[in-house]
Amino acid sequence: MSTPVLAIAGFLGAGKTTLLNHLLRNSRGVRIGALVNDFGAVNVDAMLVAGQVDAMASLSNGCICCAVDASEAAAMLGKLAAVRPALDLIVVEASGVAEPQVLARTIATAEDDRFHYAGLVLVVDAVQPADLGHGVTVADLVVLNKISEASGDDVAARIRELNPRVPVLPTDFARIDPELLIDPPVARKPPAQLSFDELLHDHDDHHDHHHPEYQSAQFCTGDTVNPRHFLQFLQGRPQGLYRAKGFVDFGSNGRFLVQLVGSSLRFQKARGRGTELVLIGTGMDVAALEADLVDCTREPADENAMLGLAKYVV
Repeated sequence: MSTPVLAIAGFLGAGKTTLLNHLLRNSRGVRIGALVNDFGAVNVDAMLVAGQVDAMASLSNGCICCAVDASEAAAMLGKLAAVRPALDLIVVEASGVAEPQVLARTIATAEDDRFHYAGLVLVVDAVQPADLGHGVTVADLVVLNKISEASGDDVAARIRELNPRVPVLPTDFARIDPELLIDPPVARKPPAQLSFDELLHDHDDHHDHHHPEYQSAQFCTGDTVNPRHFLQFLQGRPQGLYRAKGFVDFGSNGRFLVQLVGSSLRFQKARGRGTELVLIGTGMDVAALEADLVDCTREPADENAMLGLAKYVV
């Protein structure tokens, strides 16, 4: 099983470590590993997360995107992915001076079957947003932090100018629902296939603490989906869509489990028939999403329609 690797980036003081600590404290039943970057003789960020994380590696006096090449990053992430019991998620918290574009590329190009790149979360300070070009264009999700100290409207508008499709989640103290980023484990007996009810499980539970709202929509159909059109839909990433998960039926080409997290896309062969999807994000036009998905069923697939999906199948 390949472990997802989530990158958290942002300027110094934006709230990256606060977000990581929040995930560690509030992810029920999820085992999280962390690779923490910091500069200086004392790795302050590592100290802040110590004792909460299930497995940790740290870099002091260096930065993963400029002091470590892809092979070294793969080695460190591979060690975390090899931890037993297995981790459900690895979080890379970059130093405040790390370039998000390079960080994302470093993880994405680190070839190792034990883990895979699962997107980049950019934390932006609503009070002092600094250079918004610093990662907004490659971010899969923007956490707009400290909104109680500033309205955040102007900053959000600037973010959408740079990246119209990226979901923007306003919050304070980096409090986001961990289930926006990762599903809690569902107890089931192997080799049973994850049911659609289990895919929806995390959105039905009651929460005792408040998190900013995000949207969750469902799409189900018994019609065959055209794989070429469906891939175009996912690659186009409709505005506000952050995650898509579930099963998609490509007719004679088979049924696949699909997992989209930001720009990271994976398909896996599955049993059964029918398409059952959950779409998660912020500011989504749900009606438009559903219409686009219906359009993916209108045209029969030709013999080469599956070719584009091949590189995403695991």
